[in-house]
Amino acid sequence: MDSQGDEVSKKGKVCVDSKGLMKTPCSQIHIIEANELYDVLFAKSAMQIVGITGTNGKTTTAAIIYSILLDLGYKVALLGTRGFFANDKQIRQKGLTTPGLLELYEDLCIAQEESCDFFIMEASSHAIEQERVAGLKFALKILTNITSDHLDYHKSIEEYRRVKNSFFEGEGAKLLNADEPHARCADKEAFYYGVEKRGHLNVSAYALESGIDAHIVWQHKNEVDKSAIEAHLYGKHNLYNILAGIAGVKILTHTSLESIAATLGNFGGVGGRMEVVHTKPLVIVDFAHTHDGMKQIFESFRHQKLAVVFGAGGDRDKSKRPKMGACAAYYAHKIYITSDNPRTESPQSIIDDILNGIERSECVCVEINRKEAIHRALDELADDEVLLILGKGDEDYQIIGTQKIHFDDREVVRDYFKKSNASK
Repeated sequence: MDSQGDEVSKKGKVCVDSKGLMKTPCSQIHIIEANELYDVLFAKSAMQIVGITGTNGKTTTAAIIYSILLDLGYKVALLGTRGFFANDKQIRQKGLTTPGLLELYEDLCIAQEESCDFFIMEASSHAIEQERVAGLKFALKILTNITSDHLDYHKSIEEYRRVKNSFFEGEGAKLLNADEPHARCADKEAFYYGVEKRGHLNVSAYALESGIDAHIVWQHKNEVDKSAIEAHLYGKHNLYNILAGIAGVKILTHTSLESIAATLGNFGGVGGRMEVVHTKPLVIVDFAHTHDGMKQIFESFRHQKLAVVFGAGGDRDKSKRPKMGACAAYYAHKIYITSDNPRTESPQSIIDDILNGIERSECVCVEINRKEAIHRALDELADDEVLLILGKGDEDYQIIGTQKIHFDDREVVRDYFKKSNASK
């Protein structure tokens, strides 16, 4: 760093010191700590940043808020797993849930150039722990839920929960799931939404048979606001995502629930999240890659006969694999275990870890080749059954070894039925 410091000194540059590494004192070098960068670049910006964290639901909740705000006439940017968008234009393709520091600030600059009123972003546990969001001035921080994931990185569930909850320290409004038992927030002014427990936004009645229909009530200080909502989404987990989205917009804009609810019909969901790829028989592709995420999907169809295709990522948290197997065995009567992104790990070893959570073997089919596993599941699928293909969602690749090859669950399903219909 010393030689770099000398070079910077000669050329009169500004240096961003993210970890306090600059050792050589020099009056000609202007050192900016990473957590001070936002104040330097955006001191006069009126753009409000909204950060969303949680094990599941970040992408859908962020997309709901983005969609509602656009429909209400605001200029909005969205950054997350699906890429970077500004005012309904996609600027960058998919990447990390939360990008690195320089890319993040580049996106913030673009959003400001686009005159965005709001910048909606997903905040992963990795990004929080690595201080990639340090220094940002959040107008609102939102928690979806805290279950279990990324224990290969965080080492323990307690540490994972601590990191997630640490996001809710500091200034700015906070919105948390009242039904999440592991949520911790010291801010007495925090907002809450819930289905089972009471919060500022509550559900008085709901039905999940064909999409989501609910009656919701907002109560804060002397304000009471009510509305009916309808959404073309499935499952109780998506009801929570909708509540988080509506409450977030309410806090940010003070718009009536009725006006917010009127925009929900325009939201068609997120690709690869409970995406209906075929009907009669019903085939759904979803990104669920933890046992809790799988449970939420299964619960959405608990009164139907379920078949499931899934695997688990290689070189990642191994502790969740048997839990995923146990979850599948509890809900599904046909289980097809296959590869996800095995990376450099043995695909069979990953499958064996999943099988350790399954006590009954008569309903289980093991097929390492994901395409063949999907084909077999479709071959054996009855008209009154639902096939859930889980783990990859809208990913259009598979990582085997160190190679990244094109693969899309949805394409496999569509090609299967296209050929099947052509042969009739």
